[in-house]
Amino acid sequence: MSSKSDDGEVIRVSKKGQATIPKELRERFGIETPGKVLIHEEEGKIVVEPLPSVEEMQGIHAGRYERGNVLDRLQEMKEEDKQLERERDKRLDQHQ
Repeated sequence: MSSKSDDGEVIRVSKKGQATIPKELRERFGIETPGKVLIHEEEGKIVVEPLPSVEEMQGIHAGRYERGNVLDRLQEMKEEDKQLERERDKRLDQHQ
């Protein structure tokens, strides 16, 4: 849940540290759900930056993005996700 203020939007952070990006902002900045964003500090503030989906970076869309730190990090995250899936599948196989 969020509420508007003169400075922006106030968003509640759960006990687990989770916060929901309001739908209006997700749509405006093209943040897909499920999806990923890059969070970093810039000049003492937390910055949330949309990451292009893997589909956007493939095929005809690939030319729209220059290779850089964000895309490198997205590839690392994709590999980490694959590794986590393999580990999960292995654990499930052992319990069956």
